[in-house]
Amino acid sequence: MKKKQLILKTKEEIELIRQSGIILGKAHAEVAKLIRPGISTNELNKRAEEFIIDHKGKPSFKGYNGFPASLCISVNDKVVHGMPGTYELKDGDIVSIDCGVILNEYHSDSAYTYFVGDVHPDIQKLLSVTKESLELGIKQAITGARIGDIGYAIQAHVEKHGFTVVRELVGHGVGKFLHESPEVPNYGKRGQGMKLETGLVIAIEPMVNMGTKNIVQEKDGWTIRTADRKPSAHFEHTVAVNNGKADILTTFEYIEEVLKTKYGQTVIY
Repeated sequence: MKKKQLILKTKEEIELIRQSGIILGKAHAEVAKLIRPGISTNELNKRAEEFIIDHKGKPSFKGYNGFPASLCISVNDKVVHGMPGTYELKDGDIVSIDCGVILNEYHSDSAYTYFVGDVHPDIQKLLSVTKESLELGIKQAITGARIGDIGYAIQAHVEKHGFTVVRELVGHGVGKFLHESPEVPNYGKRGQGMKLETGLVIAIEPMVNMGTKNIVQEKDGWTIRTADRKPSAHFEHTVAVNNGKADILTTFEYIEEVLKTKYGQTVIY
């Protein structure tokens, strides 16, 4: 973590993060337009970077601890931190796109997992359950709740459907730093952990595996994949803790408009 102390945000700072999140959501949508069999992950990265810069933002990930790209692109058994390259998406793949934007000195961070062409129903279920677990975790991000309430909601939903939650990788605080305190695990016990305060901004990001929860790091020093090489899905929002209801500062709206246009109907996940 870059900063150990808890940094609560003012209403004005939260609005700045929301503005960053809008650019981020639109950058995701530009990538969503391109996802199809035959496109390289380098091309996806190039489009996202161009869009962010054209809209006065900066990619959060590029150069972060030496990471070479603006997107983390993780295909199939890759969990997170996949590096763009010459790989061309294939029919039946799933691909997680994780992106961050700096605008007016504030970061936003979100991820979305897409299917490419025709995907096996079991893998479609993996994506659906992962996205649902994110929504359930967000519902717990309210003033007076505990960090463990978020993790419990995610873990319980995932395991009910026979999938597993990655333990070594967690969500985090977001603000002027891409990674701030606190850590936000995707597992836990209700009523346990730090009490959530109004003004806390966090990235909630379930990483869910079809098989074992165990992961390994590849030789590139970045890419994390499942130990059994079964598929993994990842969805993420940046949210502000608030009284009664979490305030979601990033958006999937623009992504899902694109998916609806591409597939002619609302995508079930």
